Amino acid sequence: MSKATDGHDLTRVGPGTVMGEMMRQYWIPAAASSELKPDGDPMRLMLLGEALIAFRDSSGRVGVLDHRCPHRCASLFLGRNEENGIRCVYHGWKFDVDGRCLEMPNVPPPQDFKEKVRAKSYKVREQAGLIWVYMGTRAEPPPMPMLEALYVPEQDLTFTLLQREANWLQGLEGDIDTSHFGFLHAGHVKAEDFEEGHPARHTVANRAPEYKVGDTEWGTMYGAYRPETDGRMHWRMAHFCLPFWTQTPNADFADHVVAKAWVPMDDTHTMLISIYGGKAKGATYSSSKLKSGSGISGADPLDYLPNTTDWFGRWRAVQNLGNDWEIDREAQRTNRVYTGIRNIVMQDQAVTESMGPIVDHTMEHLAPSDIMISRTRRRLLTVAREFAEKGIVPPGVDDTEVFWNARAGSFYADGKIDWLEAYDQQLKSAIRWPASGQQAAE
Repeated sequence: MSKATDGHDLTRVGPGTVMGEMMRQYWIPAAASSELKPDGDPMRLMLLGEALIAFRDSSGRVGVLDHRCPHRCASLFLGRNEENGIRCVYHGWKFDVDGRCLEMPNVPPPQDFKEKVRAKSYKVREQAGLIWVYMGTRAEPPPMPMLEALYVPEQDLTFTLLQREANWLQGLEGDIDTSHFGFLHAGHVKAEDFEEGHPARHTVANRAPEYKVGDTEWGTMYGAYRPETDGRMHWRMAHFCLPFWTQTPNADFADHVVAKAWVPMDDTHTMLISIYGGKAKGATYSSSKLKSGSGISGADPLDYLPNTTDWFGRWRAVQNLGNDWEIDREAQRTNRVYTGIRNIVMQDQAVTESMGPIVDHTMEHLAPSDIMISRTRRRLLTVAREFAEKGIVPPGVDDTEVFWNARAGSFYADGKIDWLEAYDQQLKSAIRWPASGQQAAE
């Protein structure tokens, strides 16, 4: 396969595409549960290139249907959400959350054929404050993924949503590109600005770490390592989990629980859903404190535009391409903020959106620091093509417990031991949420 063909297979997610069909085998987080109210307004939902509507019925159940009424294809977004169903305003046909036609009021009773009509619908679950959709073809959907962050008690859980106007993969790859932190986010910070032992200190003391990278049961993982003068090794270990999850090493390994979903809305829009739990609730370098007591410059809260009802109207940032992400050139020139862009999340957003809607991989010149990106692309292509060509079920679809062994964070280890041995040692002593994978499964 040519590199251009690889790029096409990696980035296109609509029905019938190699990557899109692979992703449809998994449960997909699609929205916050709080976005839908019983008998409230239907919501447009773009997911894997499909135009859907989501609504919560009178009994609290969530339905996710093709937005087109199966009668004459008028949009059910205009529908009346009432009495445990969505009623098309064109001719009054009504459908429940499973797509069953309940009423055909414009058809004479002797000619009624509602039992033969169904709106295209997808199975839905709610967990961790999120609405999940299964878009595959199985009559019985697979189990939910056993990502640790999804099983954290609600009081110890937080999540954010943020739309990005770029392909899902270039967003995800920013999360597994660890060396950019020392430039994009902390290029204006010196190592001595941090307290000794602070996890961010190493990223600016040595901005060119070396790496260990490998395939895993759940996807891929890397360890960025920096030797200490006392014989120890400082590690930042993180993961890509199929089909579009990342775990970032932004806090201590022992209690850092994170899962970030790069959910493709379509080929050029992505919904980032970041889930933090346990003692690491909300943990990120955006709250890192320097010796002076101030945070890393550029760590302001996110600002959102008001939500609208269009297909891409949810969870949009005020800082965007239209205003150059509010870049402050004076702050950049004076090195007050390396990028001149406030907020660490928006710094990531700006660089990935600046690549264009879908980056052309044939224009890249990957370096040794991009080894995790190369490995992850290859893993994705292998899994997606094996499913497309041989029907091999992707990892983690049925064997969801494999995700339980993924934990990201930073730690010190004996510099003489193997990186995977160091990881296993840390995993065994880490604070888990809940106490065991078996407990999560139950």
